[in-house]
Amino acid sequence: MATHKSAIKRHRQSLRRRARNRHIKVGTGTLVKRFKASVAAGDAEAATANFAAAERSIRKAATKGVIPKTRASRQISRLARALNALSS
Repeated sequence: MATHKSAIKRHRQSLRRRARNRHIKVGTGTLVKRFKASVAAGDAEAATANFAAAERSIRKAATKGVIPKTRASRQISRLARALNALSS
């Protein structure tokens, strides 16, 4: 690690950002897993509720720049298809 002031500050910032990004990613992953579990169980009511939570979390992560917007769009699309397949 560099020893000048700006490099030390930049390192501190990167550690904070990494922690924040990991927190958001892990939380989003948990919500997606919950949704997939409810789809696998065949519970349409729970799947609908879990889909809403997962979609909100994915969109928020994309807005904050944690994940790319195109990846968020693709993930939401796949979750929506799974939900619609369960409903029909």
